[in-house]
Amino acid sequence: MNESDNPILEVKNLSYQIGGRVILNNLNLTVRQGEFIAILGPNGAGKSTFLKLILGLIKPTSGTIQIFGNTPKTGNNQIGYTPQHRELESVLALRAKDIVGFGFDGNKWGFGLPNKRKESEVNKVLKEVNAISFAESPISKLSGGEQQRLLIAQALITSPKLFLLDEPLSNLDPSSASEIVNLISGVTKSRAVTVLFVTHDINPLLGVVDRVLYLANGKSEIGSADKVITTEILTKLYGSPIDVIKARGKICVIGEVS
Repeated sequence: MNESDNPILEVKNLSYQIGGRVILNNLNLTVRQGEFIAILGPNGAGKSTFLKLILGLIKPTSGTIQIFGNTPKTGNNQIGYTPQHRELESVLALRAKDIVGFGFDGNKWGFGLPNKRKESEVNKVLKEVNAISFAESPISKLSGGEQQRLLIAQALITSPKLFLLDEPLSNLDPSSASEIVNLISGVTKSRAVTVLFVTHDINPLLGVVDRVLYLANGKSEIGSADKVITTEILTKLYGSPIDVIKARGKICVIGEVS
């Protein structure tokens, strides 16, 4: 982890409510350059909501967020974002590299016109995510893991300093999930990019994650996986008995409400 003097992200006393329901309550977090943080918790705990707050898509009910020292705003090219359950439209006659190109200064380019700089950047990031071999392939012919590589490339093409990933491993088999985790870890380390990675399963990330942010019932806990994912801490967060079993390098949570 390469820490800088100024935090990438600083969250103070952050709360968010919708329809009278508390999603996040009094969240405090400081994230520095190069950290890889997993965000865990049950459905509805506020994992995706937290990313939307960072992106400036919604505003907190109270408290503050500072991203690169500023209030979040939409269209920030310093942030790369891969949304949850995004499926590429297979009926469109698009090649793999076309999908990646949409991420190139998207607020100006859109579908855009061919451009040498754009093409060079697209090819560069395709190589980074090991997708150059299928750059010309129609997206309808690609596997879930291959499509996920394209979405990662699309998010990285503006050279962001912060990368937000919302459930990128969903619907991937264990082998593909492991490949994607190793890919993200390698690319972001080489670029010194900070990563916030939303997931339901910490196990694929145990070898790369620096800290875990666990959200449940409006409560939160931040720290190393060993310190946060414990019977005592999760029972406190959920407000009901939770058992955490650690064996053979894996963590199993029993009693979690999804």
